[in-house]
Amino acid sequence: MKPEKTIYYAITGVGDSLTEPAGLARRTFTEEGRLDEALRKNLTWERDTAIIEWEYGNLVGERTEISEAEAQELIERFREKWGAQQG
Repeated sequence: MKPEKTIYYAITGVGDSLTEPAGLARRTFTEEGRLDEALRKNLTWERDTAIIEWEYGNLVGERTEISEAEAQELIERFREKWGAQQG
C-alpha cells in the first residue's frame, strides 16, 4: 500500500497551541482508499476515527493542517515529552 498523498493535522484542545498541541493525526490516500491514523504515546501510528469525527462535528478541539516537516518536528517533541513521562 504505497501512499499517494498524506495530510497531517496538529490536534489542539483548550489550553493547547500549534507549538504545543495535544496530538497528531494523519490521513493517507492510497489506491485502496483512505486511512486515518493518530500518533500514540508509544510513537506508533494506529487507525483512528478522530479526523472523520471532526468532519461530522462530533469532536471538540481543533485540527490544523500542517506540513510533513512540521509533523516530523512534532514527533520529535512528543518523543522527548512522552519518553520523559515513561522513564
